Amino acid sequence: MMHNDGCSRLRRVALGLATIWLSGCATVSSDGGGLGACPPVVEYSREFQARAAEELALLPEGSAIAEMLSDYAVMRDQARGCIRYLAASR
Repeated sequence: MMHNDGCSRLRRVALGLATIWLSGCATVSSDGGGLGACPPVVEYSREFQARAAEELALLPEGSAIAEMLSDYAVMRDQARGCIRYLAASR
């Protein structure tokens, strides 16, 4: 075995990892459909949103579910921004 075999293996592993990580940055999906890497945003009716707000108000102060819903709202805003950005860049 040559002294640089380990270095060559390390380079292959690094190249493989870089390829995987960079593929996550792709703006177009490989199948060519949809808006690329943007997640879909589910639309809810006003009635459904009102019902959810009523149920949320019944939760105790500092509820874990309320915190998770707050995070979900941020993710929905980010997904909408992603969709707007991709639509404008076409």
